[in-house]
Formats: sequence, C-alpha cells, structure tokens
Amino acid sequence: MVRFRQWAWGLSIATASAVTAFGVAAWQANAAPTPPTPTVAAEQPHVSDPSPLPEAATGSGSDALTSGEVEKARAVALTPQLASGAEDVTGKAGPEYLSAEVDAEAGGRQAELYYYDYRTEKLFKQVVDLTTGKLARSFSAGGMQPPASAQETRTALELLVADPLGSGFKEEYRKATGKALNGTDGLVPTAHIYTAKPADQGASQCGRSRCVQLIVQTEDGQFLSVSEFVVDLSGRTVARLK
Repeated sequence: MVRFRQWAWGLSIATASAVTAFGVAAWQANAAPTPPTPTVAAEQPHVSDPSPLPEAATGSGSDALTSGEVEKARAVALTPQLASGAEDVTGKAGPEYLSAEVDAEAGGRQAELYYYDYRTEKLFKQVVDLTTGKLARSFSAGGMQPPASAQETRTALELLVADPLGSGFKEEYRKATGKALNGTDGLVPTAHIYTAKPADQGASQCGRSRCVQLIVQTEDGQFLSVSEFVVDLSGRTVARLK
C-alpha cells in the first residue's frame, strides 16, 4: 500500500510537472512575436520601350504593302509616257497619285496603284508585280472618282479660301476664333468626292470633272460650315449648291 501511494504520488508530481512544462512552452510560443508571412516581392516599376518594331522590307500573301514596296511599285508604275502625258491637281507634269493596295487575289505579290490624270479626266490603275519588279497590267477609264489625295484636299481648301464665295466662310472663321483667316493656316480639312445629283444647279459637271466637298475644322476642333460649297478641282472653280 505504501509503495502504491509513493508511486501514485510520484506519478502525480510527474504529471503536474509535465502539465506545467507544457503550459510554459505554450505561453512562450504565444508570447513570441509572430514571424512575418512570406509575401511575393512587389513588381518593380519599369518603362517599356515605345519604339515600334522595324518595318519589314516586304510583306507576304495578302499583307498590307510596306512603305518600301509602295516606293518600289510607284517607281515602276509611273511610266515615262504617263509621267509626261498626264497632269496632277496643281497642273504639274505627271498624274495625281491617289493610293496603293495589295491585290489579295493575285497569285503572287502584286500592288495596285491608282492615279488621276487631270489632262484627260481619267483614272489610271497600274498593276505592278513586286516579285519581278515589272508593270503587269495597266487600265484607264473616265467617270471614275476614287477618294481624294492629301494634295487634292489641300488644293481644294486653297481654292475655297481664295474664291469670292469664300467670304462667308472667312466670316464664320472669325466668329469661331476671334481672328481673321490668313490663308489656310490653322485649318484641318477633309475632302469627300462629290458627284452631281439630278437637281443640282452650279455643280452639274461633277462626276465627269473631279469635285469635292470639304469638312473643315479649326486647330481647337471647331467645325466650320462649308457643306454648301463644291470645289471643282478639274476646273479650279468653286460653286455654291442651290
């Protein structure tokens, strides 16, 4: 009995010691500072290079023409006969260059270039084989009026400003900006091809002749009303629609 009590007492002491030790360890664990939670490093700020990638010298398939291909095609398309026999919108020798696009249906890589001859009032389409560097086909027709070039747009604005009919336009510019219009500086024009309608009076030739209507903005984005005017680029005249 005595041995049992001694054993039991010893067990109680041991148990109490173990519980105490566990409690101290738990307290120490809870009292210790919590280690920081690992985090993913913040993305470092960086500046991307805005420079565009170099343009390829040539495209493939139905890819848009590169600037190099357009330059090469224009040199081939402008034959000596076309260069000497045609006139551009300013009256200089050579046709008015309008645009170039790839022929997506051609078997090889071909460019279609469009020119307008103000001497004959004809549209020329020159097809250049970019692989061989030769003129493959040439077409011309009257009465066809594709979109205006940048040079035609500028010329139309100059004609409008210089014409007596442009006085109302100049007054509108003065009201919009508080300044007098000095030439075409400070104006941003857009041109749309105009074809005469049956009831037109004053622009019945448009369609046979190359005519445009303008949309004009000031540098600060104000639109100026010019929709009643038609500029005949072929005849270098301005008409007011009635």
